[in-house]
Amino acid sequence: MTAPRGLERVVDRRGLREFLAFTDRVYAGEPRFVPPSRQQVRRWWRDGVPMYVLRDAGTGAVVGRTTLHTDAALDARLGRRCQLFGLTEFTDAAARPLFEAVTAAAHAAGDRDALFGPVALLPNQAGGVITSGYADRGFIDSAWNPPRYVGAYESYGFHRRFESDTWICPVPAGDDVPLGTDPDGAELRVHRGDVRRLADQLELLRELLNASFAQLGYYTEISAAQLRRQTDGLAYLLDESLLLYLSRAGRPVAFVLCVPDISEFVVRVRGNLNLVNQLRLLAARRRYRREAVLIVKGVLPEHQGRGYQRLLSAALRRNLHAGGYTTLRSTYVGRDNPASAAQYRALGGRPLHGYTFYEKAL
Repeated sequence: MTAPRGLERVVDRRGLREFLAFTDRVYAGEPRFVPPSRQQVRRWWRDGVPMYVLRDAGTGAVVGRTTLHTDAALDARLGRRCQLFGLTEFTDAAARPLFEAVTAAAHAAGDRDALFGPVALLPNQAGGVITSGYADRGFIDSAWNPPRYVGAYESYGFHRRFESDTWICPVPAGDDVPLGTDPDGAELRVHRGDVRRLADQLELLRELLNASFAQLGYYTEISAAQLRRQTDGLAYLLDESLLLYLSRAGRPVAFVLCVPDISEFVVRVRGNLNLVNQLRLLAARRRYRREAVLIVKGVLPEHQGRGYQRLLSAALRRNLHAGGYTTLRSTYVGRDNPASAAQYRALGGRPLHGYTFYEKAL
């Protein structure tokens, strides 16, 4: 491979097609990699997220890609001004030239303290690098990469941040969960999703999510507009029995959101979830209701430690079993969050992929 040129910004639809098609080549014949939704990537590009490709100087072929973006809320959270990068993929020979180009771009900005990523677009949305469990496939809203990615980042001086694990659990039969009342007499009730009221329920989930995750070091508050973009099209995928929240005396205090695992379908259509493919998925949805992905769960801080998440987990397990699901995967759980990990262990689960983000001081 001859020396690559510098980064080339994606400025038109042809460049965007090349950006999207790069993973088709890098991961050709690799069913463990689940590409991000092409519709989501196109939406980010239309919204002005800067996207770049790295080309081979001899052939002009794309050998790497990345975003280069910033986020003031995350800067405030981390206490430094970060040059964020995401959707980052590269051939083996292009790793160092890509990192050097990203570093040069951050230096050129003149006001950045560190590189942080890969994030798409924030760590509480998606991104990351897996550091173990390569034999197991990835899944929606999670990462999969070959082992060489870890060596590439760490040989270039990146350090791991927010180390975590994804989890995989069997779905055993679950008994009915007696809720009744708290010792102080407050009524406890479990509520399930309703696709007809999805907008209202997602707003409720957003409020619970922001409050529950506020203490996490990487978490930045999700706005109503961000949530709408992230969940656009969720209605056709949602299994209403897997969106649950617990109320105490009529006030929501805990929640859990799972979705059917459509990863194999996403791989087959190479991330293209256009209307035609959504209809195909809808027609075959029963085929993808054997495995599920736990996207997020949480409890309001003032109600943590009271067993509410355990009650919701039991209700979720019962609904998963009743729905014919046999396997539950979870997006990454921080290793500094043993309580969440303990709930998966109680289900007979095990860590699936080691998971990390990377940071490098400038």
